[in-house]
Amino acid sequence: MPEFCDVALPVPLEMTFTYRVGEATPVVGGRVLVPFRTTRLSGIVTALHDTPPSVKAKSVIIAIDAAPVFDEALLKLGNWIAQYYIAPIGEVFRTMLPLMAEVKQQWMYTITETGHTMLYESATVGSSRRSKKSVDEQMLEYEVLNHLASAGEEAVREQTLRSATGAKKATLADMLRKKWIAREDTSHIRDASRTVRVAVLRQAPAPPDAKEAKKLNDNQQVLLLALTVGGGRVRIEEMHRSCSQVPRTTLQTLVKRGLVEIVEEPADFSVSSMHSKEPLGFTLNVSQKSALEKVNAAVEAGKFSVSLLHGVTGSGKTAIYLSAMQQVLAAGRAAVLLVPEIGLTPAAAANLYRIFGEQVAILHSALSNDERAEQWHRIHNGDARIVVGTRSAVFAPVRDLALIVVDEEHDSSYKQEETPRYNARDVAVMRGKLSGAAVVLGSATPSLESFHNSQKGKYALIELRDRVEARPMPEVEIVDLRQEFQQTGEDQIFSRRLLEELGQRLVLGEQAIVLLNRRGYSAVVLCRSCGETVQCKNCAIAMTHHKGSPRLECHYCGYRLPVPHICPKCNSEHIYFLGTGSEKVEDRLHTAFPQARIGRLDRDTVRGRHDFERVLNQLNAGELDILVGTQMVAKGHDIHGVTLVGVVGADFALGFPDFRAAERTFQLLTQVAGRAGRGSTPGKVILQTFYPEHYAIQFAQQHDFNGFAAKELQYRRWMHYPPFTAVANLLIRSDKLDLALRYSGDIGKWVTNTRMEGVRVMGPAAAPISRLKRDYRYHFVLKAQSREKLNAVLRALLNHAAEREIPRTNIIADVDALSLL
Repeated sequence: MPEFCDVALPVPLEMTFTYRVGEATPVVGGRVLVPFRTTRLSGIVTALHDTPPSVKAKSVIIAIDAAPVFDEALLKLGNWIAQYYIAPIGEVFRTMLPLMAEVKQQWMYTITETGHTMLYESATVGSSRRSKKSVDEQMLEYEVLNHLASAGEEAVREQTLRSATGAKKATLADMLRKKWIAREDTSHIRDASRTVRVAVLRQAPAPPDAKEAKKLNDNQQVLLLALTVGGGRVRIEEMHRSCSQVPRTTLQTLVKRGLVEIVEEPADFSVSSMHSKEPLGFTLNVSQKSALEKVNAAVEAGKFSVSLLHGVTGSGKTAIYLSAMQQVLAAGRAAVLLVPEIGLTPAAAANLYRIFGEQVAILHSALSNDERAEQWHRIHNGDARIVVGTRSAVFAPVRDLALIVVDEEHDSSYKQEETPRYNARDVAVMRGKLSGAAVVLGSATPSLESFHNSQKGKYALIELRDRVEARPMPEVEIVDLRQEFQQTGEDQIFSRRLLEELGQRLVLGEQAIVLLNRRGYSAVVLCRSCGETVQCKNCAIAMTHHKGSPRLECHYCGYRLPVPHICPKCNSEHIYFLGTGSEKVEDRLHTAFPQARIGRLDRDTVRGRHDFERVLNQLNAGELDILVGTQMVAKGHDIHGVTLVGVVGADFALGFPDFRAAERTFQLLTQVAGRAGRGSTPGKVILQTFYPEHYAIQFAQQHDFNGFAAKELQYRRWMHYPPFTAVANLLIRSDKLDLALRYSGDIGKWVTNTRMEGVRVMGPAAAPISRLKRDYRYHFVLKAQSREKLNAVLRALLNHAAEREIPRTNIIADVDALSLL
């Protein structure tokens, strides 16, 4: 066994760390638990060797895996992501491996001599010596010190200490800084058997009387109700997610009172409540059969290839995906299907379950840590060879990968907005290359990058020009809201034509979808006296009014405020609510059609992973007449009863300072229009806009993707934007304005004084959203014909920032940025 190993750790440093192997037996591609500064971290072994480092090496604590968790292809993929997206390799591997549940981090606390002294002084002298702090804070510190002193020499777990004293992490951190307490990281590997903790409601001999019920506080009654609704047994993680407002200590109180019992059970994960045991058969038309033959030929060739499946909405792309995956499984190989949204995963998994049974595994971020680990192990062990999931599923450890399908490949959800900022579509292409697999990118509105690659011959183009069963594309009628206002003299949410069509659908017993891609009730809260708008305290963004809660909320950081009755600046009572969101659309539709059954699908109504499925099931079962929603209603839903789609505000996104604004508008309008007329009855779309002459809206009306692409690509070529150049957005951020200015100014001087052949750098400039989540933001936009030159400049720039001691966490390098906001 070599003496040393290099380990990639999940820290924001673009390097690996060398450790002495010691008594451990690590393997390349496997995990190890190692000491790092004052804590313990798990990392991936990237190399074994006998070359000693320049400093004294610490020893590996334990080798977690006897066999690699990453094969050679996945290791290469991780390194490619780190190089291409300029991301720390350890953070890349952490993203790729959803096994956090198997390493339990645990901090143990003890009281120090200084702490004993302070405890004694607090008890004898009182709190006057530390008068700068509030009495509550002093009492909290006293409680912590007293609890630790009572434990003697025995260390106390952080969770136990916080539960017993009510101390927050900030309080403990402050006491650590003052050296009143000490802590030790005792992180360890959990038992290999995968179990879940379940709360079980104990059966009472008789219903509690009113006097007994009064002894239960509101939080305790909420948990007992959740257990009762769940049939008396609920997973603890699921309970904490659904009752997030209830402190975790409440459950322990119920256990102590004998009302609830906590047991551990073997992990068991169901694919979807929508599944049926009946096999799902396909009758493909001539175009679908031709497309399937091309996909199967690419798979059977046994080498890397990329095909762009461009089919109009309702052309049957899903049937082609599933038929191709049937062929793959019959050959004893594996396939991965990526979908853009968590909400689409249950439906996709249900279809796959009907065909492939227990061979299906699901991977997405809404699963608990234990559920993700369970699914990962099923795939790694070969028990599941068909994987469906969101962007993280591209890293599924399948054996003998033959096919990767990226559904709705244009969707921005495939781009991760935190480190590593990868695009799962592009990572899927690279994984296919490293694994020798066929990759299929499918969409009715392909990204211009993918479409351009097909035009150049880099990707094979497969087209489906017609809907299945010769169904017609929906008729799209444009309503000019400027003329509507001139004719009615009123600024209304719904045009007369849209109300008329909705009324007809209700009479005929048909269904409708109404889209407004903005949630909430009102977009802006304004004082009519002084003109002040209520802004988020953390972001340079107006707060959105939500009527149902009621509250004001920032949709970027989640900050909330009560709805004001007077202006916070001038105390005027003339508060005015401007703008429209999906909540107001639903409210006004209830007023216009009181007899209609109306549902809403947006981030406010979809809180858990089953909410999305529930609403779509209601629409599919005919229990809803009208579904209102944001872009969530536009993606991949095949509801045959929907014959009308109304778009309330078609052109909002066209005003964004983003070169992709026209492309996104065209994609959204085309996708939502495609929800209409998927059954036997032809569909219709009413598209309301203030800008009917814009080419994105004109081409969306005609269902003409090729016409739109030709025009938009012409503009992109003139302005040197993707796909004709590579673009990166370099964001400088700090919670202190002077530091953000100094950092961006320093980098700006380096840019001015450095020769960068083939790379154009614009900036520094304030980001369109100049403050976000308490950080002030400035950015540089980099363009280059050569990705290699762009990457080299970015790395040189980051090296300069390191030399100038600009923290790496204050710089975000977003390669192939989808948004410049």
